Amino acid sequence: MNKAVQRVPLYTQIRDYVFKQISDKVWKPGDRLPSENEFAEQFNVSRITVKNALAQLIEDNLIYRIQGKGSFVSRDLAGEPKLYQEGEPSLREEKQLVAYLMPRLGNTFTAHLLSGIESELTKLNYRLLFCKTDDSQETEKEVLREVIQLGVKGIIVFPVDGESYSEEILRLTLNEFPLVVVDRYLRGIETNCVCSDNVDGAHKATAHLIENGHNRIGFISTPYQGTTSIEDRLVGYEKALAEHQIPVEHRLRLHHFDGERINVVLKDGVADPEIKEEIQAFLRQNPDMTAVFAINAAVGLTVIEAAREIGIQVPEQLSIVFFDNYELSALSSVPPTCISQEEELMGKEAARLLASIIDNPKQERRKIITPNKLIVRKSVAPVGTPV
Repeated sequence: MNKAVQRVPLYTQIRDYVFKQISDKVWKPGDRLPSENEFAEQFNVSRITVKNALAQLIEDNLIYRIQGKGSFVSRDLAGEPKLYQEGEPSLREEKQLVAYLMPRLGNTFTAHLLSGIESELTKLNYRLLFCKTDDSQETEKEVLREVIQLGVKGIIVFPVDGESYSEEILRLTLNEFPLVVVDRYLRGIETNCVCSDNVDGAHKATAHLIENGHNRIGFISTPYQGTTSIEDRLVGYEKALAEHQIPVEHRLRLHHFDGERINVVLKDGVADPEIKEEIQAFLRQNPDMTAVFAINAAVGLTVIEAAREIGIQVPEQLSIVFFDNYELSALSSVPPTCISQEEELMGKEAARLLASIIDNPKQERRKIITPNKLIVRKSVAPVGTPV
């Protein structure tokens, strides 16, 4: 039997096209790339697909972006973060400049979040400076200091995962600098933040599995200590189990994967081999486990790939639900059931909150919780479904 031809995702085609134009020196350092609309028309895709492609090129330092001006070929591929370029008006001179820091760019969640922040700030007459922190608290600290020196009026930050809070974020918070944290909050510290209802989302995901007859439900995650979004998802998972009198079994938990390595599956379409092998060992050790709640799309897609490689059929033998909608679900071997966080709404709320704080720095600090929803596809089946 011939293997099916694997389709190349559209965003990968765009990324490869831009890379070739740069490597062939058709586009030279400092050249402006076509607009998102022009790319979308050329490749007959949506703008968010173009954003994903450009996000990966920014991640690789091949291009940089200035909000309101467009994307440009990098002058110095080693330069990180790319705050402003030679030949461009100094961003120090912009009176309404704000910064957005994020740990990474190469997935749909961060692309939609950025889209929401950018579109709302444009409406509010702010200019956006954004840079990534490579999942490093040290880089996060350095970038925060750099953007402060540039004279930004406020900062939106998607913090790096970790067991401790960034000392720079704490310092800015205590000094009442206009700052909004997205995706999570700082437990025990009053901070302006915007995040999804992670407890409710995890509860919905786990309850959906229980409604399909599952009572041996695994929890697979990156480390959760100190990352409130993940901690809250664990709470929601356990809450759903408790409501249905299902005991919490710690043997059904796996939660120490490195976030950067697990995200490889979103960028390259293939899971990290070592992580995949560890998940396969976990699945073999727990043959009575009929379902998994995965903490995000990268973990969930890795579990699906790992299970299928060792002959475990999804969803007939193992049902899976994960957090974050997956743009390429139609191309997946199993279209995944997931929790959509409405990340573009999160971005817009964060932008509006920051603008409000800049106008009134002494206002009471706010925690905005955005809704999420369960999207049912094909990765969950009732217990006992024939293979």
